[in-house]
Amino acid sequence: MNDNGCLHLSNFKAAKGSSPYKIVHAFFVASTSYEARRYKATSCLCFACGQPGPRLHSCLHCIYFACYGGHIQEHSKNKKHFLYVDLSYGNVFCAQCQDYIYDRELTEISRSNRLLEANNEVMALKRLRKRRLISPHTTIGLRGLQNLGSTCFMNCIVQTLIHTPLLRDYFLGEKHKCKTQGTGKCLVCEVSKLFQEFYSGAKTPLTLHRLLHLIWTHARHLAGYEQQDAHEFFIATLDVLHRHCMNGVDETEKKEKDRCNCIIDQIFTGGLQSDVVCTSCSGVSTTIDPFWDISLDVAGPGSLQACLERFTRAEHLGSAAKIKCSNCRAYRESTKQLTLETLPIVASFHLKRFEHSSQIDRKISAFVSFPAELDMTPFMSTHRRAVDAADNNNGPEGLFEDNRYSLFAVVNHLGSLDAGHYTAYVRQMKGSWFKCDDHMITRASLREVLDSEGYLLFYHKTVLEYECDVS
Repeated sequence: MNDNGCLHLSNFKAAKGSSPYKIVHAFFVASTSYEARRYKATSCLCFACGQPGPRLHSCLHCIYFACYGGHIQEHSKNKKHFLYVDLSYGNVFCAQCQDYIYDRELTEISRSNRLLEANNEVMALKRLRKRRLISPHTTIGLRGLQNLGSTCFMNCIVQTLIHTPLLRDYFLGEKHKCKTQGTGKCLVCEVSKLFQEFYSGAKTPLTLHRLLHLIWTHARHLAGYEQQDAHEFFIATLDVLHRHCMNGVDETEKKEKDRCNCIIDQIFTGGLQSDVVCTSCSGVSTTIDPFWDISLDVAGPGSLQACLERFTRAEHLGSAAKIKCSNCRAYRESTKQLTLETLPIVASFHLKRFEHSSQIDRKISAFVSFPAELDMTPFMSTHRRAVDAADNNNGPEGLFEDNRYSLFAVVNHLGSLDAGHYTAYVRQMKGSWFKCDDHMITRASLREVLDSEGYLLFYHKTVLEYECDVS
């Protein structure tokens, strides 16, 4: 390296100053910011061969990257641009002197940027440590929501989605790619902004007028200022989010194993298996349908497990509902049994408390107990097959699956069918619960949560919570 400086570099600095070098070094050598690292990752390719090297250099006279094996030399000769920067070390090469040139000012810029780069890495590590060592009493991510006129049904669902661990990680990681960005019509972009606002550290209640407008636009049956059903709003929101998530995904990526691979389906979609058995020949017809939640009747024994047992119990369809058996080639009586073929990461249960009929509309306020920890194994298709196999002295199947879930949100409906109000309990961290009543956020105990009436129950797979460090 030439330690005595260079007339060509001195003349360049006299004409343009050191700013070109400072910009190249900050963005493509030291990468002193997140934006700079992003630019370097996406832009640092040889303009001639499209490769990231070897020994990539940047022209100091213009925006041009090229590898040292001939392409940067060709550019220098053709354009008469004789100074270029080694992007690995920040050294300046002069094609006229045929040597790397030492310059005190540029060396100081390089040293300063390197220190800034190192400091940013240290700060990033500190932020990571802080994120992992959050105090059990933290309130980050907790914000009240203004009631815009009977919009408590929306507020409680938003609080639930905000505190869904993997959904939080997805949006705070800015993983949504939108083809309609800037139009203001994408619900996923709005929800992404909402996550940023929730976790900004501010405590003042938020107003969800933009979100409400988008929901009205894309789910017109919910438009209007009258009270809506929180369950209906939950399903409609997932549907619109699911459709809008696909705006940023290529067609080849939309499905994996014949199912949608968007973040909504990754988290909320399970498979419901229906087995119809002919009572004459015992032939079985099986269908599997996707589901986002399970609606359960609340009449009878008052526990979530009892409701699930009734839901998955074999039912005799009777003579009035005969089906055509493909084996018998005739209409036969049959039994039908529902089981869970695959479980979602988030299991959502809807307790059917609102009864609508031609005779009466009423709310069922019967208490239904639900646990903080739930094992879904007894309701799985694999478990039923394992039990059948054990009865037939065959090897059991599926008994070692871990299907444990932890409660993380509960939506309650207070009052009557005509005059009611929705609130939500959300789990901030393991063992730390809060009650969300529109703009009011107050601490709650687990006992208070489990003693509540319960309308919508949300459970997260325990094993995934451990693996993803969201417990």
